[in-house]
Amino acid sequence: MKLWQRTLAAATLVGAASAFAPQAAVAQQIKIDGSSTVFPIMEAVAEEFQIAKRGKVRVTVGIAGTGGGFKKFCRGETDISNASRPILAEEIDACKAAGIKFIELPVAFDALTVVINPKNTWAKTLTTAELKKIWEPGAQGRITRWSQVRAGFPNQPIQLFGPGADSGTFDYFTEAINGKAKMTRGDYTASEDDNTLVQGVENNINALGYFGYAYYVNHKDKMTAVAVNNGKAAVLPSSENVINGTYNPLSRPLFIYVRDTAAARAEVAELVKFILTKGAPLVSEVGYVALPPSAYAMAQKHFDTRRVGSVFGGRPEVGITIEALLSREAK
Repeated sequence: MKLWQRTLAAATLVGAASAFAPQAAVAQQIKIDGSSTVFPIMEAVAEEFQIAKRGKVRVTVGIAGTGGGFKKFCRGETDISNASRPILAEEIDACKAAGIKFIELPVAFDALTVVINPKNTWAKTLTTAELKKIWEPGAQGRITRWSQVRAGFPNQPIQLFGPGADSGTFDYFTEAINGKAKMTRGDYTASEDDNTLVQGVENNINALGYFGYAYYVNHKDKMTAVAVNNGKAAVLPSSENVINGTYNPLSRPLFIYVRDTAAARAEVAELVKFILTKGAPLVSEVGYVALPPSAYAMAQKHFDTRRVGSVFGGRPEVGITIEALLSREAK
């Protein structure tokens, strides 16, 4: 099933679960919210899991953004929080203050993708320095035309589309490109809903945007991925370039965080096992990079032993490879 089909199906997940369940029965509920980048994975997982459980479990998946999801998670409002970056120190503190412990589980890798309209023939390759020139705070009201980015680019207005401030993709991109999370120009079209950003790029020849790789893959006939040059070579986002570590600094791990008290519930444990044992094909199907089987086995062991906390220590980190992530998780 394509991403747009799953997105449509997501709106009816609750109804589908109810249809499977006997009228007298009340389905157990699992509440998930957070990253819109991770959403396609969890949407697909939720759909398949609910079918397998024949309506005995109802799974709801929201897209509040990574930051917005952690706010809900640390208030005890959700069982699982989707995240396109590791949990930050202030979020760890908020959870601790509320008495909430969590299990951090990597589920996939993403090639955060910079995109342009297909009619844009001049910006198929951009350097990280040029991306910073476009997106840094000082660019607001100053860098407004393509001709200001590079000599030879047309004297046309740049129309920017990017995630909102509650998005983990926003945090990661600004850290990787501008040098500090959340530091960016503010005069762009922002949304936590990546589909809104997709439509903006599709409909504007002068558009430049960024979001998770799955949203590009499922709309690649209507937009062009930019090859990003970090000073070594211009590299396109792809599964191969994430795996070999050359798509840097915009490749990143994706996570789910499971509340410790929720992990004790049988239906949540079953869903986590479903993700870690049957989720890899769904990760690939929606357009992300599945982890090696050993990584999912390691994550299952961490869940079974209730290893709480984050291996990132609450600090943002850019450019970690799959190999480095697995080495850290093994400690």
